[in-house]
Amino acid sequence: MGGYEIGAKSKFSAAHRLRGHRGACKELHGHNWTVEAVFGSAKLDKLGMVVDFHDVRSELEKLASMLDHKTLNNLPQLRGGNPTAERIAKFFFKGLEKSLGLKPTLVRVFETDDAWASYSE
Repeated sequence: MGGYEIGAKSKFSAAHRLRGHRGACKELHGHNWTVEAVFGSAKLDKLGMVVDFHDVRSELEKLASMLDHKTLNNLPQLRGGNPTAERIAKFFFKGLEKSLGLKPTLVRVFETDDAWASYSE
């Protein structure tokens, strides 16, 4: 699909452990996470936007505040498996879709500057 894309980012700090992992990630450890949401459209709304940056950032911040300075393994929003970057990306994707009434093109979650996972539909 050609057209327009916009993106916004938010940050949060949280700890997790990956049960069943053979390496160091089986132990409780933390990350300074970055989440990036991308929205796309072939055409612009009446204001000339895909979606308002302010609205996207506001919703990203609300979702991030639910995870910030928490142990992700303990959160009901991430029950049902390890709180991996992949599952966190889906959490943000579904949360943004519900709150904005618009499906993101992609949500990418960075554990570090050079390691990320994404979710799209």
